[in-house]
Amino acid sequence: MAEDTRQDKRASFSAITEHNTNGMARTSALASGKAGASKKLVIKNFKDRPKLAENYTEDTWLKLRDAVGAIQNSTSIKYNLEELYQAVENLCSYKVSPTLYKQLRQVCEDHVQLTESLDNLSFLKRMNRCWQDHCRQTIMIRSIFLFLDRTYVLQNSLLPSIWDTGLELFRTHIVNDSAVQKRTVDGILEQIELERTGETVDRSLLRSLLGMLSDLQVYKDSFEERFLIETNRLYAAEGQLLMQERDVPEYLHHVARRLEEENDRIMSYLDQSTQKPLISCVEKQLLGEHMTAILQKGLSTLLDENRVTELALLYQLFSKVKGGLPTLLQFWRDYIKSFGGKIVCTPEKDKDMVQDLLDFKDKMDNVAQSCFTRNEGFINAMKEAFETFINKRPNKPAELIAKYVDSKLRAGNKEATEEELERILDKIMIIFRFIHGKDVFEAFYKKDLAKRLLVGKSASVDAEKSMLSKLKHECGAAFTSKLEGMFKDMELSKDIMIQFKQYMQNQSEPSNIELTVNILTMGYWPSYTPMEVHLPLEMVKLQEVFKLFYLGKHSGRKLQWQPTLGHAVLKAEFKEGKKELQVSLFQTLVLLMFNEGEEFSVEDIRTATGIEEGELRRTLQSLACGKARVLNKNPRGKDVEDGDRFNFNNDFKHKLFRIKINQIQMKETVEEQVSTTERVFQDRQYQIDAAVVRIMKMRKTLSHNLLVSELYNQLKFPVKPGDLKKRIESLIDRDYMERDKETPNQYHYVA
Repeated sequence: MAEDTRQDKRASFSAITEHNTNGMARTSALASGKAGASKKLVIKNFKDRPKLAENYTEDTWLKLRDAVGAIQNSTSIKYNLEELYQAVENLCSYKVSPTLYKQLRQVCEDHVQLTESLDNLSFLKRMNRCWQDHCRQTIMIRSIFLFLDRTYVLQNSLLPSIWDTGLELFRTHIVNDSAVQKRTVDGILEQIELERTGETVDRSLLRSLLGMLSDLQVYKDSFEERFLIETNRLYAAEGQLLMQERDVPEYLHHVARRLEEENDRIMSYLDQSTQKPLISCVEKQLLGEHMTAILQKGLSTLLDENRVTELALLYQLFSKVKGGLPTLLQFWRDYIKSFGGKIVCTPEKDKDMVQDLLDFKDKMDNVAQSCFTRNEGFINAMKEAFETFINKRPNKPAELIAKYVDSKLRAGNKEATEEELERILDKIMIIFRFIHGKDVFEAFYKKDLAKRLLVGKSASVDAEKSMLSKLKHECGAAFTSKLEGMFKDMELSKDIMIQFKQYMQNQSEPSNIELTVNILTMGYWPSYTPMEVHLPLEMVKLQEVFKLFYLGKHSGRKLQWQPTLGHAVLKAEFKEGKKELQVSLFQTLVLLMFNEGEEFSVEDIRTATGIEEGELRRTLQSLACGKARVLNKNPRGKDVEDGDRFNFNNDFKHKLFRIKINQIQMKETVEEQVSTTERVFQDRQYQIDAAVVRIMKMRKTLSHNLLVSELYNQLKFPVKPGDLKKRIESLIDRDYMERDKETPNQYHYVA
């Protein structure tokens, strides 16, 4: 019937077409039926869906179940996979999806339950193989039931996908079994512990099993918690044991190695989520619990021996632990204070104090930069520690730094180049910054600078001026104004001597002695104790000539001669021949006596020269007991006694023509040192008095505590409260200020 219909339609269709002779067809406006009516082609679906065969659903499921069983048992599948896929699609099309899904789940569940007892052989390997098989089987089953997965399951959000169903079944029936789970996790932990003790384990097996736990979403609860507990226990015991058995460098390297191993485990087989708690656990047990012990036991040794590698490792490790760097910083600060305190507070080591300080500072700078990554906190702590210990012993470091600078700026020092000298001066300035009593440094520096300038012993004018500019930059123009004045005096003196030489050439009686005079402004230079000595007549005459010349140019000024700083070049004749002796003025006066006689006692020389006794003994010692012995002492000996007699050593020999005999005044005497220190203290008292009067004049009335606080802000040197109180009492006695009658702690300025 259907066929006939199609034929009729074809007949009808052909009736309205006609063919041209060229083979083309055209549609006619006329049909065989009604005139003027048009026909449309309509194609409709079957009114009824074809029905499935009576036993199609059951037979198809049996085929599918056999295929799933074959996959699960790793045997060959009888049917074509495409045929199976089409069967699933057919069943889904006829709304059998819910039944099919339940049947598939039941078959998978039955199989998983069957594998529960497969744990007898090498358990972990069997478990891993079981998991791998299950994954492979689930993928194959899913590929057959893909249409079901992508239609029915996808449309029902509450249903898990076939893959998730496979994971859920494995988790429920295998891993969540307490015995299986415990044995699996125990086995994994045992393998990890074996690896930690140095044995080789199958990392791919561990990676697969831990991946299984992660995929099944039981990794954290079943494995990680126990793993971290075991790790904590292991490293707590290891830390306690190794801290007792090993020295600190060895222990630090062990900790670094352990951290590296644990990071490697995370990369190899542990889940990434374990990284943070695992590393924190290792750091806490091996470092955090032993921070103080590590630093007490080993920091001093590491710093003493300059173990840069281990110090860098120590900093790196401590930076990972909570509170690590603050603890390290405190111990570092304490070490610097302790070590530096020994350098500064040991009088026996005063000779090397400054060099030791410079070396120590260099060493600590290197540690801060190369080991502590230039951490600002550590650099500031170092500065604070240096400032603390260097001022533990008042005044002495300042004095010794001034002397050290003198040794470097004096001619004949061993520094090869100006660049090296400049570098040393820069380092000195760093130490200088830490000193509180800079006025002590100024006093000794000024005294030594005076000697260098007056005796012509300065190594380099450029170096002197460079040091001066550094001091000016550090302490201000007021600090260096007197030092700059000394340089100006030396330059003016040169100009005056040029004029004096021209003046002498015009004199009717020229002198045999060539005189050079340095004119020193009293306020700029250190104060020298005047000493009256008996000069030869020719020298006295020459002094008078210069005085007449100078006062003629500068009326109203007063000249005071300072013989202690004078020096001369003497021409002497010995059996070996003529020599020139470069000597101090005191040495000159002693030697000139031997033009008048053969032998003199100490008392004879003292009477003739007028030199003070202590100075005279040192002068005779330099001439008769030093390396260049131009005088003979009888009896022989290193020290000059009252009964000693001296005669001219005509047999004196020396390879040089001009011989410099050590000038005793270049070596600082104890008296000189004490007088310089006392002068500083005296200056400080004047400064305190001036500051008190200045403050009271401005404020009129002030309490004692506020006055003391204001004084501490203004004074640039360390001072004790007791000393301030004495100066305030002194000013009250001298009527500069008075106490309040009702409140003794209150002061009033007296105009």
